[in-house]
Amino acid sequence: MSVSTSSLFFAILSLVALAGALGLTALLVADRAGSAGAARLRVDLSVVGLPVAWIVATVTTLGSLYYSEIAHFTPCKLCWYQRIAMYPLVLLLGIAAWRRDRNVRLYVIAQCAVGAVISVYHSYIQAFPPDNGTSFCTLDAPCTERYVWEFGFVSIPFMAFTAFVFIITLMLVARPVPGLDPHDLLDPHDPHDLLDDAEPVDDPAPGALA
Repeated sequence: MSVSTSSLFFAILSLVALAGALGLTALLVADRAGSAGAARLRVDLSVVGLPVAWIVATVTTLGSLYYSEIAHFTPCKLCWYQRIAMYPLVLLLGIAAWRRDRNVRLYVIAQCAVGAVISVYHSYIQAFPPDNGTSFCTLDAPCTERYVWEFGFVSIPFMAFTAFVFIITLMLVARPVPGLDPHDLLDPHDPHDLLDDAEPVDDPAPGALA
């Protein structure tokens, strides 16, 4: 697969992520407004929030490594700052998804918010390059260089921005639902869930079976 084809593929994925973020935002607003249907849908989606966020972080990380290690695009300082915000999420969200630990949400949102702010700035200076460059630019790795420019606006930092925003909305959807019994979210076909849900059984007293 050529670099141009890969870039088109990643650009489409970023637009899908942006659409997902907008859809989840609308769902959260409807849920806040008291829509019963939206509330039920959010409960259903909250179960997959962590796994999907892990997939987004993993694909984003692999995509950035593809550009630097295979396409040989030189990452600039701003690219590295965004990588610092994204790469640890693969491990963090992976462990949280495995353990079904939703308490990680606040840390993930904070880290993604930092990455999203950097991505917005980086996207802006690539769309409207300053005449004199920026303090982050170097001759070897200029921050304003458009290695990817699909559909007239999708750049590498724009892809990173959509990933950060999508993960943030997934974490907001994955928040625990007040009044919902956690056991209602267990999968009856998953033996791990059945074992975790099973209550310990005391050994019968001597002579009880006689």
